[in-house]
Amino acid sequence: MTPYTLRVRFAETDQMGIAHHSAYVIWMEAARVDWLRQHGMSYRQWEENGVSLAVSGIEIEYRAAAKFDDEVRIETVLVEAKSRKFRFEYKIYRDSQLLAIGASLHTPTDVAGKAIRLPQEWLKKLETLIPN
Repeated sequence: MTPYTLRVRFAETDQMGIAHHSAYVIWMEAARVDWLRQHGMSYRQWEENGVSLAVSGIEIEYRAAAKFDDEVRIETVLVEAKSRKFRFEYKIYRDSQLLAIGASLHTPTDVAGKAIRLPQEWLKKLETLIPN
């Protein structure tokens, strides 16, 4: 799987050119959507079929600062998939330097935001993508 890469944009930085802590959440989301796409699952198609993945938890541990125009690489791994809960983990790097580690917890919901069970065929596909 190809990690997701991006350049830190000026709008994501503070006056010192350091990426704001909130940008990491956005980067993790972009990496997660890309991960799904790389595994043949379009998040857009999920939503068109009435399923969203609401964020029900987020964790980030910062190790070093990302700065304006740095190229960062986000490695995404699905570590848990159940009918009502998913967990992704992330490692964010600049070159070989680990900048942050994170995780996001998701609950499948319908268009009204009510928690639902993920369709069984989707769950089975996701379960095959969890590393041993």
